[in-house]
Amino acid sequence: MNTQILSPGIARGLAQRARAFYALTKPRVVSLIVFTAVIGMLLAAPGIVPPQALLAGTLGIALVAGAAAAVNCLVEQHIDAVMQRTRWRPLPRGELGTLHTLLFAGVVGGAGLWVLSYFVNALTMWLTLGTFVGYAIIYTVILKPATPQNIVIGGASGAMPPVLGWAAVTGQVTIEAMLLFLIIFAWTPPHFWSLALYRADDYARAGLPMLPVTHGRKYTQLQVLLYTVILYGVSLLPYVVRMSGMLYLVAACALGAVFLGYAVRIFREYSDRLARRMFRYSIVYLAALFAALLVDHYLAL
Repeated sequence: MNTQILSPGIARGLAQRARAFYALTKPRVVSLIVFTAVIGMLLAAPGIVPPQALLAGTLGIALVAGAAAAVNCLVEQHIDAVMQRTRWRPLPRGELGTLHTLLFAGVVGGAGLWVLSYFVNALTMWLTLGTFVGYAIIYTVILKPATPQNIVIGGASGAMPPVLGWAAVTGQVTIEAMLLFLIIFAWTPPHFWSLALYRADDYARAGLPMLPVTHGRKYTQLQVLLYTVILYGVSLLPYVVRMSGMLYLVAACALGAVFLGYAVRIFREYSDRLARRMFRYSIVYLAALFAALLVDHYLAL
């Protein structure tokens, strides 16, 4: 039987196209989404999570999250082209077109919703679809270009992954799931505004009404501090309602103290270097906080 081997040039072209589609999904962002969703699944189960719910739930949520990221890239391609931190993305570079992106988002997102509906449950599918609409349409299209509170309001979509994970296992949304939601909801403003502080020129050039652009750096520094204080209090609620034990409490206090220390320093002695460090720490903070919840959960079994 005759076989045709791809030439090196064609193989490189296909690999480049695959990398471009992969980049559309914002893999670093989606990895954190999937991580918190899986933590939600594991916390929802009194013992071992049913394998089908774990595997299918993770896959479905990841696919829909990737599709939402692709739509975000499509809508913001002209903004991305003028911002230093995003001009490398596939659409501004001309590596992919609008039709390719729409087809990719439709196929990937549709596949994710089908997986959730067929292998998990209808509630998770509908909640995930609502999260997709909230991020790709309400936040990206409506809120982001319209108000400096875009991060606060749109943060509801970003806070949904652990709720989706919880629903995938239990088929319902409980107070514990909503506490996980509240933690990420309160975490979102100091996380993104610390980034916006040292990228303010980028956002101004793109014409986006981010808080440092519309209200100035000092006001944003104050908001970062206030929301970090709120986050500190919210992060203790799982212990208050007996969702977690002493191990989590100690971890939440320690991690929150470092976060709060950054926020105080941002307010009192701002520098771009400090804001960059706080932004990076905020990612470590969220991952470590949810990991502490998980370890505490299994130690209590």
